[in-house]
Amino acid sequence: MTPAELSRTVLRSVRGAVEERELSVPVPARIVVQPPPRPGCGDYASNVALQLAKPAGRPAREVAEILRKRLAGTAGIDRVEIAGPGFLNFTLGDGALVALVRDVLAQGAAYGDRSAAGGPNTGRASAGRPGTGAREAVVGEALERIGAAAGRTGRAGGPPALVPAPDDLATLTARLGTDETRWILLRPAAHDPVRVPERPVQREGNPRFRVQYAHARTRALVRNAVDLGFTGEPGDVGAPAAAGSGAEFRPAPASAHALHTLLATHPSVVEAAARLRAPDRLVRHLEATADAFFRWHDDCPPLPVGEQKPLAVHRARLALAEATGTVLANGLRLLGISAPEHL
Repeated sequence: MTPAELSRTVLRSVRGAVEERELSVPVPARIVVQPPPRPGCGDYASNVALQLAKPAGRPAREVAEILRKRLAGTAGIDRVEIAGPGFLNFTLGDGALVALVRDVLAQGAAYGDRSAAGGPNTGRASAGRPGTGAREAVVGEALERIGAAAGRTGRAGGPPALVPAPDDLATLTARLGTDETRWILLRPAAHDPVRVPERPVQREGNPRFRVQYAHARTRALVRNAVDLGFTGEPGDVGAPAAAGSGAEFRPAPASAHALHTLLATHPSVVEAAARLRAPDRLVRHLEATADAFFRWHDDCPPLPVGEQKPLAVHRARLALAEATGTVLANGLRLLGISAPEHL
């Protein structure tokens, strides 16, 4: 179940409660679900009960309990819990990660991109109209691409009011290269200044390099797996259980769930970046996805070690790595930054 599907499911529960007169409120047009602010609070959370409490004339926790009962047992949702003053926390079923990986791989370049752009972007920014600053030109071009991906073509305006970059685009590109230039211009929020490094740094301390390296690593895993005679297949990414335990796999670690959440929220991040005219949101999401990938990779190596033969769990992990690479490549393409196969 994706965040969009969960949002629609919660909306149906509200509509049902209104139709059956458990609640007397206007049905909202949409319901926001997002990762919870703290670990251990489920996969997603929503404050819909707090929003409906005042028009319903009832305590938020009472509204939340009405919705919790309606949502309990829904396919794809393992648990619905009430937290704090009335937040709904959702834990998805075990099949959610498998379904997500399958969906990402099936959609490929179209995942998070309704325009389903063809090949990768060259990352070459247009110079913009005469007098256009470097940052305005790069942000404006990225917003056009992100807006098309979110289905908002023709509705997005130009770049927001931006703190200008200290140098012109040609100077920055000659000094830093295209990818680094675009990254440093797109990464800060509109009201934040651009910090220009002395030179591009090709190591993991550089967020742009880390994202590109994560993508290149996913592609290397696929190549290495082919050399070992296997390919990815969505499945359980947990470790094989100990003999005699009665289970086939131990549960996937927290790092797998964190990566799952970031992959699942990629389309909504693209939509928010378009709606708010804030490409920096997509930049930060790619950074978080790359970091989550490396943590998961250390916990769950996708390739067999030593003389070990490839198992079903390795095929499942490779599929998750492929899906991560797809999301990273799609996000980089929308920013106009290259997604190298080798690095």
